Amino acid sequence: MAHKIGVGVLISGGGTNLQAIIDSSESNRLDARVVFVASDNPGAYGLKRAKKHGIPTFVVDYQAIIKETRGKPLEDLVPKDFDLETVLAKQHVSFPSSDPMKVERYFRTRAIAEAALLREMGAYPFDLLVLAGFMRILTPYFIDRVNTDPSQPRIMNIHPSLLPSFPGSDGYGDTYRYGCKVGGCTVHFVDYGEDTGSIIGQKAFEITPDDTIDTVREKGLKLEWQLYPECIQLLAENRLMV
Repeated sequence: MAHKIGVGVLISGGGTNLQAIIDSSESNRLDARVVFVASDNPGAYGLKRAKKHGIPTFVVDYQAIIKETRGKPLEDLVPKDFDLETVLAKQHVSFPSSDPMKVERYFRTRAIAEAALLREMGAYPFDLLVLAGFMRILTPYFIDRVNTDPSQPRIMNIHPSLLPSFPGSDGYGDTYRYGCKVGGCTVHFVDYGEDTGSIIGQKAFEITPDDTIDTVREKGLKLEWQLYPECIQLLAENRLMV
């Protein structure tokens, strides 16, 4: 049997892509094994999926952390290795607010949550971190502590559109509303922008006049469940170059 790389998975919801990865691993179609599943949402159903397969799980509740820090000075709460200027210089994500104080507070609270996530992840050595419906933007603080070798990125994400078109949280909806005749999904490495990292693989499907937003999402999800394990396998076989 081929060596299996260790994969950590971050989720926020139902975990259907997580299930596809687990199934591919257990059927030996994927030279990888899931070593932990983490969520920012204590109620994420994907945590139950993981437990059914004996996979360790943990939760870092971002919402609770943000609530607990509200109204408090953050200088003594952020991790000691956090540098705001470095993070602000690297990040390429746009924010609704242009208020510098709000932007600074955003990155400080995220660093507190990400430091907690990194501590929990430290108990489970992994080769690749997979975002499978994780609804939090990762900041440069977190990314740099996972991607310790810039030439070998270790964070993958799956996005519901044919990037670079329609980045953001509603790729299938944006694709449908724009009137596209073709939709699809993309697996890419995570960088400091929003859905801007190097593309690893894509799958496309036709959008017909009879399709609705729901059927477009259904078509896309079925392809996601195929594409994600395929892209992880490429990394497991050392066939990816950045």
